[in-house]
Amino acid sequence: MRTRRIGAVDVSAIGLGAMPMSIEGRPDEARSIATIHAALDAGVTLIDTADAYHLDASDPGHNEILVAKALASHGRGAEVLVATKGGHTRPGHGSWALNGSPEHLKRACEASLARLGVEAIGLYQFHRPDPDVPYAESIGALRDLLDEGKIRMAGISNADPEQIRLAHDILDGRLAAVQNQFSPAFRSSEPELELCDELGIAFLPWSPLGGIAQAGALGSAYAPFAHVADVHGASPQRVCLAWMLAKSPVVIPIPGSSRPETVQDSAAAPDLALSADEIALLDAV
Repeated sequence: MRTRRIGAVDVSAIGLGAMPMSIEGRPDEARSIATIHAALDAGVTLIDTADAYHLDASDPGHNEILVAKALASHGRGAEVLVATKGGHTRPGHGSWALNGSPEHLKRACEASLARLGVEAIGLYQFHRPDPDVPYAESIGALRDLLDEGKIRMAGISNADPEQIRLAHDILDGRLAAVQNQFSPAFRSSEPELELCDELGIAFLPWSPLGGIAQAGALGSAYAPFAHVADVHGASPQRVCLAWMLAKSPVVIPIPGSSRPETVQDSAAAPDLALSADEIALLDAV
């Protein structure tokens, strides 16, 4: 597995988004653990989770607990950088809510530390801006957690360029990662990707395969991904991830998965070399 860098840490060029293993439609635990183990076997050393990846308030931290269990039962588990998040909540009935207060983020971090069974979280990310809390106050909590040694690196998610610059300043240049939605079907985070490239901050696209599931359908807007996939004897999903990796060395996609075979396919993307013409074709989709 080729590597890229988050802060001062080398991680696999493709990460694993663990959310599908804990929310609605999740598989049984055995398959989830097999999926995480397959990722590690393929060389993945970055797993993204969050305290809100569970069904409702009666199921807190399901995904963090699952990830910790899977890592503890695999020989390479200690090599993995676990990235988790706080500031999003699931109070019940499938709903999502926000709490970006410094008090909540610090309590959430302590709870994540306990569930993950670590002394410090490798990468802790503010999950989503809370309109009821000044953004600077939320980021100030991350700065405090960094200074206290509770987290080794700080990141933000679902942020715009102004928020990225503000977080970069408040953290005294220690903003390690930005996690935004980015895919062939959702390209509005191009400015954030370009800013991260400029500042040398890792950019972690979430839901990077959006729109690709139908890439093979006749007349699909994403048919060029299927065409390039046919040329290389690869899946459209793998082509999509290779296209993202070609955009900038700071890009580290974190495709979600709940099956061993899909995570193995994603992990092969860094070895798929696309031509300049192919990249231009996919950029134009």
